[in-house]
Amino acid sequence: MTAVSMHAPLTVADIEKHLATRRFGRRLELFEELDSTNTTARELAVAGADEGTTIITESQRRGRGRLGRSWASPAHRNLYLSLVLRPSCSPAVLPQLTLVLGLAAAEAVREWTADVKIKWPNDLLIAGRKLAGILTESVADDAGVQFVIPGIGVNLNSEPDDFPPDVRSLATSLRMVTGHVVDRPGFAGRLLNHCEARYDEWQRDGFHALAPAWETYSCLTGRAIVVQSQERGHRERIAGTAMGLADDGTLRVRAANGAEHHIVAGDVSVVDGYDRSLT
Repeated sequence: MTAVSMHAPLTVADIEKHLATRRFGRRLELFEELDSTNTTARELAVAGADEGTTIITESQRRGRGRLGRSWASPAHRNLYLSLVLRPSCSPAVLPQLTLVLGLAAAEAVREWTADVKIKWPNDLLIAGRKLAGILTESVADDAGVQFVIPGIGVNLNSEPDDFPPDVRSLATSLRMVTGHVVDRPGFAGRLLNHCEARYDEWQRDGFHALAPAWETYSCLTGRAIVVQSQERGHRERIAGTAMGLADDGTLRVRAANGAEHHIVAGDVSVVDGYDRSLT
């Protein structure tokens, strides 16, 4: 078997070898450097790109995470990918799509290690450290959803020094976890396969059909948490116990007084931190 090179450049042909999709990745645009894959994917979506169009770059100048945070994007180490999606759904259910793709990403990571968990709504963790994140942006109007751009960043072959000092103790990569170099084209192909399969299932059956699988990866259920909720421009701090997901993908939080809140969007912290001996 040929050894996998840690920093070998990605090629479209190498990724296509691993694809079992009908749409996702069948138009694949590969770049050496971009401001961000989401920005380029959005431009293509506005120009009429078909669903499943995929943008991958070797590095990002302005990689973005949720809530305006930056995403460290060293070259030739990891996977920075965005999709053009055109779901047939109400804008009200679009937050579910982040969960759908988070489940797909967790299933792809599980092919390399079982030690992966999902932190609602958009992070993958291993032993409490961030491995991957999803940033979903959409355009919708009175006629419905025009397009959705989910960006997925996965730390594959990063070393500790690749992360900024302020997040070095909070982040990880598959190579750091497994001790082995990750085949980036293979991971990209497997990720797209899982994403298309779960996306199609969501479109066909709704999120309630995926919720049990998502729950098996949850690192929050049963934990004491604080949520900074952000809904309809209103911020609210909610403390309580995470009770898992409702069928619509909202996070159920039971407050100390017994009241149950269903959170559509927000930033979650675990009260007692993560036990890094657990996964």
